[in-house]
Amino acid sequence: MIQKIGQILFCLLMASNLATAAARPNVVFILADDLGWSDTTLFETTQFYETPNIERLAARGMLFTNAYAVHPLCSPTRSSIMTGMDPARTGFVRARGHRDAVNLVKRLVKRAPSNQKVLTAETVTRLDTKYTTLAETLRAAGYVTGHFGKWHLGRAPYTPLEHGFDVDVPHWWGAGPAGSYVAPWQYPDQLDFDPAVPNEHIEDRMADEAIAFIEKNKAETFFLNYWAFSVHFPFDGKRALVAKYAAKSNPADPQRVPVYGAMVESLDDAVGRLLDTLDRLELSERTIIVFFSDNGGNMFDRVDGVVVTSNAPLRGGKANIYEGGTRVPAAVVWPGVTEPGARSEALLSSSDWYPTLLEMLRIDGPKGVLFDGISQVPALRGEPAPRESFISFVPNYFPKPGTIPATSIRRGDWKLIRLHGDGPGGVDRFELYDLKRDIGEAHNLATTHPERVRELNAEISRYLSATGATVPQPNPNYRGGRF
Repeated sequence: MIQKIGQILFCLLMASNLATAAARPNVVFILADDLGWSDTTLFETTQFYETPNIERLAARGMLFTNAYAVHPLCSPTRSSIMTGMDPARTGFVRARGHRDAVNLVKRLVKRAPSNQKVLTAETVTRLDTKYTTLAETLRAAGYVTGHFGKWHLGRAPYTPLEHGFDVDVPHWWGAGPAGSYVAPWQYPDQLDFDPAVPNEHIEDRMADEAIAFIEKNKAETFFLNYWAFSVHFPFDGKRALVAKYAAKSNPADPQRVPVYGAMVESLDDAVGRLLDTLDRLELSERTIIVFFSDNGGNMFDRVDGVVVTSNAPLRGGKANIYEGGTRVPAAVVWPGVTEPGARSEALLSSSDWYPTLLEMLRIDGPKGVLFDGISQVPALRGEPAPRESFISFVPNYFPKPGTIPATSIRRGDWKLIRLHGDGPGGVDRFELYDLKRDIGEAHNLATTHPERVRELNAEISRYLSATGATVPQPNPNYRGGRF
């Protein structure tokens, strides 16, 4: 009898969850890969790229001008979206989700090359299933969940299917699409994912798959994770679009790589097709849409000798601690709440999406979980911004763009960078910038504002302690030279 009563109660609970879910809006989360702050037409920083559909999306809701990926590389940012926790806490501090080796423990390396001043963090290589992800929480609340595109948080048993998604296409653990954006793709034989038509573009196919998911679940309440492959390496695109941008290319413009322009437009086309589908199925008025990028634009790779893109007026780019590495385009459509065409200067972190969506959907978070993210619902309602500061922990060397292990904090218009162990005798070195007057971070004010440095550095120290971060330590093997 007790068992039967338990079964009845469970069925009633599930029915209640389903009924509540039916009254909630759908969620479409669009995440671009390596799309820089100046790679769209949202901020009037480009005359080369064309992104009318991303503009159309932003015009339906709120555009954030101070949105940040919590790390300048993809896997750490993606982990923060899924967990609501910063990489300093989870230990996912490098883009290593595709590697064969499984490491779930954050720690410092035991040895480092003699030209590196500090011992750096050894990254975890998988999103541990001990975390209750955003997808798991939404699925438990009655959502049908689907992931389409890039993951880069681990191969089986750490794929989207083990982290709360009912569907995962193409179920690929790597970075960019294998081999090329244009079919034939070079995925391994065990991956059942072939082009539907000759010369199929990966973003067209991903849009097809996502649209099919929406159509299949239009009567349900769904969470669609559209994590585009674009505009990450490999650099190729549709021939007609490459030709179009070759005709537009201006040698005096730092944004002038035709293939990159083609890749941006293919991403924009996919965004437009998703919007069109929601409109056609009359789902737009009950669908929340998020648009975001996992880090800044790539300014270290080259195509035909030319840097791929430019994040100007921001300094630096992907894998870099400066603004160009972490400040990204972001927009939210929340029907009936966000004012169309609204803009917000609120500080926003990629870790904020999880708690923000839970509050938007009126869903309780997982018990016992300490989010580093903060709900941005007040900002979305046009109220005072909830986040006072933003911290990015990048505890590794990245020789290609010249990144030194560092932690940065932005509070108001001020940004402090602590470069771990990079000063004389192995002490920390500091850079301080007034972003209101110096968005390009050209003038280091650390020596003229020592009190500001001490104040912001103390906040960094509290953060590193609270998250249990693997803070770089002096390298006993250091013998001098450049890393």
